[in-house]
Amino acid sequence: MKKAFYACWLALTVAAVRPYSLRAQDRLVGRSFATRSVVMAQHGMVCTAHPLATQAALEVLRAGGNAIDAAITANAVEGVTEPNMNGIGGDLFAIVWDAKTKKLYGLNASGRSAYGLTLSMLKEKGLNRIPMNGPLSVSVPGCVDGWFQLHQRFGKLPIKQVLAPAIQYAREGFPVHDETADSWEGMLPKFGALPNVKETYSLNGKAPKPGQIFKNPGLANTLSQIAQGGRDAFYKGPIARTIDQFMKKAGGYLSYRDLAEHTSEWIDPVSTNYRGFDVWELPPNGQGIAALQMLNILEGYDFSKIPWGSPEHLHLFTEAKKLVFEDRARYYADPAFARIPVSQLISKEYATERRKLIDPNRAAVKPEAGTLPLKAGDTVYLTVADAEGNMVSLIQSIFLQFGSGMVPDGLGFVLQNRGALFDLREGQNNTYAPHKRPFHTIIPAFITHNGQPYMSLGVMGGSFQPIGHAQIIMNMIDFGMNPQEAGDAPRIDHQGSSEPTGDVMTDVGMITLESGYSYETIRELMRKGHKVGYSYGLYGGYQAIRYDPVNKVYYGASDSRKDGQAAGY
Repeated sequence: MKKAFYACWLALTVAAVRPYSLRAQDRLVGRSFATRSVVMAQHGMVCTAHPLATQAALEVLRAGGNAIDAAITANAVEGVTEPNMNGIGGDLFAIVWDAKTKKLYGLNASGRSAYGLTLSMLKEKGLNRIPMNGPLSVSVPGCVDGWFQLHQRFGKLPIKQVLAPAIQYAREGFPVHDETADSWEGMLPKFGALPNVKETYSLNGKAPKPGQIFKNPGLANTLSQIAQGGRDAFYKGPIARTIDQFMKKAGGYLSYRDLAEHTSEWIDPVSTNYRGFDVWELPPNGQGIAALQMLNILEGYDFSKIPWGSPEHLHLFTEAKKLVFEDRARYYADPAFARIPVSQLISKEYATERRKLIDPNRAAVKPEAGTLPLKAGDTVYLTVADAEGNMVSLIQSIFLQFGSGMVPDGLGFVLQNRGALFDLREGQNNTYAPHKRPFHTIIPAFITHNGQPYMSLGVMGGSFQPIGHAQIIMNMIDFGMNPQEAGDAPRIDHQGSSEPTGDVMTDVGMITLESGYSYETIRELMRKGHKVGYSYGLYGGYQAIRYDPVNKVYYGASDSRKDGQAAGY
């Protein structure tokens, strides 16, 4: 009797839970790959790659600051807590939705190459590529000017208050998080022999372990000077002179003049409409329009009849990427030095012509860039929204982990290595020249719908970023996912396309996949001629805020692949 009772109880229990377990494994709601529910709040939302940055930005919002103030706070804190990824030695891009004017504003705060270094000088050194590290790879850091441009135009709180949390963490210390510690471990073998690296970034000569407290008094002093003296303290004061002297000693060319003459640029974001949603990116020298080009091509296919993760989905996505990245390699560069047919590249007509080149049954071996008549990136991404309706999509980076490895005396930060992204072949759009901005990988994105803000998003990760943007947008619009699911869904990457540095695609390249795709899908991709492999850590880090104008609620998402946090109030 007892056995019969337990058998009946077990059967009823399994029957009760089975619909949920089939739908979402151990979760009661959402897709099986979702790591958590989306975060919801009414008065503000912060999504960053580091919990301390998220919490610091929330405090700024609670203290009466707006989304722009909080975004600067978050970025400054991340420069302290994630020095491998970003900091004041790097560049910045942002898209701001201003609730008062109901408009989007774009900021390009990327720096230029040194006046004193020419293409012929690089050729005389026997180089066909600028080294990824060291003094030749350094370009002007644009981040600090970007902060002050944003703050002057939109900020509310005093800059001293905005930068105070970062100064405190740099001076008093913070526990190093898992992912940062993992990256930090490889820094000393690579850069430890360079000036000031061990003194700035080690604990007793070793990389900090997870949970160890790390302090950066040099960076605390530098940030304090910036908070007191403004952007000129960095570009025209003692900080600039220290950088100038250090670069001369290191054999570099970045000078006081390069810093003193630096300016950011307010630019208009550009957009395409994808199934009723306006997707906005910044024009070159960044790669944002690659996402728009991909979406234009993919809009020609009916994904209501093409399942997510199917061979057809992955094949069409990859083939669109290949075509777009050939255009990226040929055309994207500093518009002050090259004619870039942006309106033609992101037009529906051009997408229609490019789409004709996709074979639904076979992987392209080596697609070519389109022929157009010319008319006369490691990183952190964050997004913040406030109670007034302002939203900020901000991305900032020193390029590769720990940038150039060049740490100026006593300043507590490393200079970026963006200069390594120039092309040393003559006659290309991205060919190196003095006082020129290099091709840039970091890109913020924004989506509007019916003239209202819909979503602020970004996916850090070098060349993967436009691929990531397109995947997130398709996941939400084509496949009906919420912002957290859209980021947690297994990702696809394709490597091997031509690059703006001069590398040329020679075969089909390789699709790499996160776990979660079926073997049937992989086999079918291989039958179509694709090379397929697995990799980890190459799929970027995503943050997003979606706005619901009916209920006036923000939905926040943070990538489970990072140590970040989405939080609201």
